[in-house]
Amino acid sequence: MAEAIKVPTMAEYMAQGKSPEVLFWVGCAGSFDDRAKKITKAFVKLLAKAEVDFAVLGTEESCTGDPAKRAGNEFLFQMQAVTNIEVLNAYEVKKIVTACPHCFNTIANEYPGLGGNYEVLHHTQFLKSLIDEGRLTVEGGKFKGKRITFHDPCYLARANRIYEAPRDLLKKLEVELIEMKRCKTKGFCCGAGGAQMFKEPEPGTKDVNIERTEEALETKPEVIAAGCPFCNTMMTDGVKNKEQEDKVEVLDIAEIIASAEDL
Repeated sequence: MAEAIKVPTMAEYMAQGKSPEVLFWVGCAGSFDDRAKKITKAFVKLLAKAEVDFAVLGTEESCTGDPAKRAGNEFLFQMQAVTNIEVLNAYEVKKIVTACPHCFNTIANEYPGLGGNYEVLHHTQFLKSLIDEGRLTVEGGKFKGKRITFHDPCYLARANRIYEAPRDLLKKLEVELIEMKRCKTKGFCCGAGGAQMFKEPEPGTKDVNIERTEEALETKPEVIAAGCPFCNTMMTDGVKNKEQEDKVEVLDIAEIIASAEDL
C-alpha cells in the first residue's frame, strides 16, 4: 500500500500563517465523479513528486457555475461565482491550477468581471512548467512508442488557444502522437459542453460523442488522451459503444504521466 499523500486545505495553511505556491481547484467532476477522482489522484501524486507546495479549498470549494451559465441560468452562475470569489479573495489566492478546462475557462475569463483576478493554469500547462523548471522529470516508460491521439477539450483549445502544452507532455513521454482530422483550431466537441453532460442528447442521426470517438478510432490508437473529465467520460462512453474498450484506453494526460512514472 503506497503511502497516502496528505492534501492540505487553505484553512490549514491560513491557521499556520502560510500561503501555498498554488491552489489546486479540484472541481465537481474531480471531487465526486468516480472516474475523474482517478485524474485528481494522479495529478496530486505528480504535485507531491515535484514537491509543489499546494493546497485545496476542501469543503469550501463550490461549483464554479459553468454548467449553470452555459445552460442559461446567469443568476445562479453569479451566485455561485461570487461565493467562490469571496472565499478565494479572503485567502488572498494568487495562482490556481485545475484539471478541468470548464473550471479553468470560467475562473480565468468570467471571474475577473465579478472581482476575482487570479493567474489560472490548466494542469497540462502547470505540469509542463514543472518539467521546464526541472522540478519534474518525465520518461516514456510503459507508454514509449505507443500510438496515442489527443482530443482537444473545447474550453482549452478553441476557447483559450492552448494546444501545445498537452502535446508537449505527450512528446516528452516519447509516444507516437497521431492527430485526428479535426484537431487544434478545428477541434470537435466531445458532446458534453453547455451542460449537455447532464442530459440525454436531442434526437438526431448520431450522438456527438460517437462522431468524435469514430474520428479518434480512425487513428488506430492504443490510448485516447484527454485533458478534461467531461471529455474523458464522453470518449469512454463512445469507446464502449464501439465495443473497443479491450483495445483502446481513455486516459487523462496526468494519469498517463503518473502511470509512466509508476506513481
